[in-house]
Amino acid sequence: MKSPTAIRRSPENQIKPVCLYAKQCPSLKAIKAIREGQDVDRLLSPKSHQETNFVRDFLSYLSLSALCIIMGLFIGVLGYHWTANLTWLDATVEASMILSGMGPVNPLLTNSAKLFASLYALFSGLVFVLAMGVVLSPLIYSLMKQLRLNKCQKD
Repeated sequence: MKSPTAIRRSPENQIKPVCLYAKQCPSLKAIKAIREGQDVDRLLSPKSHQETNFVRDFLSYLSLSALCIIMGLFIGVLGYHWTANLTWLDATVEASMILSGMGPVNPLLTNSAKLFASLYALFSGLVFVLAMGVVLSPLIYSLMKQLRLNKCQKD
């Protein structure tokens, strides 16, 4: 994959990044807009549209992550209720504590409950990693995008 910037040395021996693709460079767009008499402020400040897209994307990924956690909690509540014969409230507490990484609360008496608890603990670790990956992905993508754009704008 080609980089959108290249390094060029100036006569004062200073290193400056240079845009390779004119369509991606905001300063070249601004110069072209001035020549054509267009609104330059709209071209140089597209942040408001990008910020609303970021907030919308972050909230949608956050809700997807919450859905994954709620589904994992629901599986745990059903499992503890059926295998360990716990009440719905006790099963919810047990599943919540395992899903959050705190550990079991009630002693498990049957072998099926112990087997379910071990499988659910492994499943809970995967749900946590999945949820964190889903939540952090728009943040990391935005950071990578900003770093790439910043290189192009310094000319």
